[in-house]
Amino acid sequence: MKLSHIIPKIARLIIAIALFVSCQEKNSAAEETLQKPELEMDKPLPKNPLTEDFKKYWYAGNAEITSYRLEQARYGELRDGTAAMIYVTEPFLPNKQVKADRASADNISVLKLNATKKFLTGIYPYSIMNSTFYPVRDNQHALKTSLSVQEWCGHVYAQLNNRDQFEFTSHSYFESEADQAFSMEKTNLENEIWTKIRINPNNLPLGDISMVPSLEYLRLVHKKVKAYSAMANLSSNHETSTYTIHYPELERTLKIDFTSDFPYAIESWTEEFKSGFGPNAKVMTTSATKIKTLKTAYWGQNSNNDLILRDSLGL
Repeated sequence: MKLSHIIPKIARLIIAIALFVSCQEKNSAAEETLQKPELEMDKPLPKNPLTEDFKKYWYAGNAEITSYRLEQARYGELRDGTAAMIYVTEPFLPNKQVKADRASADNISVLKLNATKKFLTGIYPYSIMNSTFYPVRDNQHALKTSLSVQEWCGHVYAQLNNRDQFEFTSHSYFESEADQAFSMEKTNLENEIWTKIRINPNNLPLGDISMVPSLEYLRLVHKKVKAYSAMANLSSNHETSTYTIHYPELERTLKIDFTSDFPYAIESWTEEFKSGFGPNAKVMTTSATKIKTLKTAYWGQNSNNDLILRDSLGL
């Protein structure tokens, strides 16, 4: 066969292959677009304005640390302990959902709350920590909330991420609770209430609502992680306001007392619920009352000379 006859055939073959590859690439790109979850954080949301008081208080380079005297209901008895709430603003990466290492226009400013509890149950100790990352613009649900519980039987970690839906994962030493992962529709989160109060209590959900109880409560009483029907109300006596959430199905009521004026400081709280398991469970009340508040950059106070600051908090 002459070379002049072969070249056109080769050229047509090359063109056909190129068109096939191009179509495959377009199909893959289309599939990737369809499969990519749309994040709530990607949607344009109206930004609530920040007051000058808010900016001066929360963007001064310090955290707010408040200690509390704790009486924790556990296994049908009240346990003496301490609690602490550490609030601080920080930049947050909406996709990785972690604190940002550097400045970027894509970062979301959040008010982070690390809430800790320490108490004894007989011979062994409990250590509990809840973390919540809530947008300071108060225009969507918490971007992430997590829980860790450590005691001598073992430890548990749970996390809820705000993406296209709420994505929940947890790991536990209990067989019935080990390694869970599922999604659920978005609704109010009890964990985010503590930060919503500090930003603008006028935006708290009220009336008959749906709410996911705190991850801590659900873990300690071994209830299913889901939204429950609740009734919420806000009352005030001028100096102090109280936000109350009642869950009829759970026979549980949470009351949070805070100052009526900015910075809406959490003064105390009570949590009434059934403590213990089985027919011997009885309604008891966990309570916490404020000891002291410090505004300080605690992350730089890590020498032995700084221990006096911890003593001043009563911890």
